[in-house]
Amino acid sequence: MSRYYTRACNFYYGNQSKTLVKKKKSIPLNGNNQISFDQIELISRKSKKKISINKLSSLPKSQKNQIKLDLKNIISKKKNFAKLNFSDLPNIMGILNLTPDSFSDGGKFNNKKKGIKQAIKMYESGSNLIDIGGESTKPGSKGVNAKVEWNRIEKILKLLSKRIPVSLDTRKSEIMKKGIRLGVKIINDVSGLNYDSETKNVLKKYKTPFIIQHSQGKPENMQNNPIYKNELLDIYDFFEKKIKFLRSIGIKHNNIIIDPGIGFGKNLKHNMSLISNISIFHSLGFPILVGNSRKKFIKELSGKNDTKKRFGGTLASSIYLMMQGVQVLRIHDVDEILQGVKVFKELIK
Repeated sequence: MSRYYTRACNFYYGNQSKTLVKKKKSIPLNGNNQISFDQIELISRKSKKKISINKLSSLPKSQKNQIKLDLKNIISKKKNFAKLNFSDLPNIMGILNLTPDSFSDGGKFNNKKKGIKQAIKMYESGSNLIDIGGESTKPGSKGVNAKVEWNRIEKILKLLSKRIPVSLDTRKSEIMKKGIRLGVKIINDVSGLNYDSETKNVLKKYKTPFIIQHSQGKPENMQNNPIYKNELLDIYDFFEKKIKFLRSIGIKHNNIIIDPGIGFGKNLKHNMSLISNISIFHSLGFPILVGNSRKKFIKELSGKNDTKKRFGGTLASSIYLMMQGVQVLRIHDVDEILQGVKVFKELIK
């Protein structure tokens, strides 16, 4: 029997959404009347078919049973955690790279004074969390040991974690433990918990919320001809298997966010497929994070090579992702993105 995946689509937003939900012509996403949908797309590895929600009863029983399970995840309200409010989209995770070699702002904020100033600026501009990292994982980068990584972030992390909500971007269990003890709100592991076998045990012990990101390969080689049978469904399957594994080892809480990993072992085709169909991941039942800020796909579509000249593409993709119900955006230009989002919301009231 073919495996079918359910993607919510044809979204409505703001007052239009609330009106349609009231008339029972659309279904609220995650219990939020501000964003709703009136179609689903049934996807298999051989076909795609869009269906209006009022015609689901005409489907074969086997398909209806699968859709019923998926819809339960799609419409269920998400419990807030780690200073994130999943009823108020989008949440913003401000990026603070304390590295000399990150792809966009390497070396710009890697001293104590500048790092703290930038973190406070992003938080006061409206970030829900500040994501602090001491190791670059850009394509082609080489990793650093835990001592070097911790030395880069320790002083700033100690100060900021007492003042504002902080996320910790690391692949290493040793760094995770130290950060959790300082009070970080969430762990962001770009390796999907695959780099360090001890990370899952640390997260289980401390019951800390965490982000699972998909990444194919290692930073050193992940952009060397990445290949998928079907990038959208392969990555969906990755998350499904990972969640089952985490449940099997005793991580039972739902304070987990999934991130498809734009630019991490993906070419332009893969990235565009993931962004265009991002709402498929709502069927997994967890909040979605996307790191679209200043990414290479913007350069490939627009021709703007300088990472600092990719703001327009970041804003456009951020608004699209918000309209697909993505709950968290990982962003460099916090003030500017939130300004654009605010204006857009006012225009569609």
